[in-house]
This record gives sequence, structure tokens and C-alpha cells, in this order.
Amino acid sequence: MKRFTFPCDFGGKKAPFHAYIGNPVPGSHPLKYQAAWLQEERGGIIPADVMDSFQKLYEIAKENGVSFEELCVHALGTRQE
Repeated sequence: MKRFTFPCDFGGKKAPFHAYIGNPVPGSHPLKYQAAWLQEERGGIIPADVMDSFQKLYEIAKENGVSFEELCVHALGTRQE
């Protein structure tokens, strides 16, 4: 599991949000459950361009038979804890 940080919208204010990327449930958006939690529990919204980027990376990983986590690290970079 890899951690990525990106700005999210909290009532018109931007603040960083840490998302954890693993192997998504087949047929689901890679950030589906984290986006739902963020909105329901914290009132935040992951920007559409971020959602789209992770969806595209997931599709590329599936098409090419590569690790989604590793493709995200390669494409976006990540900080290790």
C-alpha cells in the first residue's frame, strides 16, 4: 500500500489529504471508498482531475498487466514513511 497526498476541497478551502493506494476492488474506482469517507466524515471532496488521473492509471495497469501501486509510484511519485 502506498500513500499519496493531494489537495482536496473542504468547503471552498484547500487542504492536503493522504490517500492510500492498494489493489482496488475490480470494477470500482481506485479512490471510491476513500472519497466517500472523506465526503461523509470530513466534508471534503477529492478534485475530479485527481479522481480521473487515478482511474486512468488503474486502466493502464490492468491493460498492461502491471502493479497499480507501482505504476502510481512511477507516474506520480510518493514519499515513503
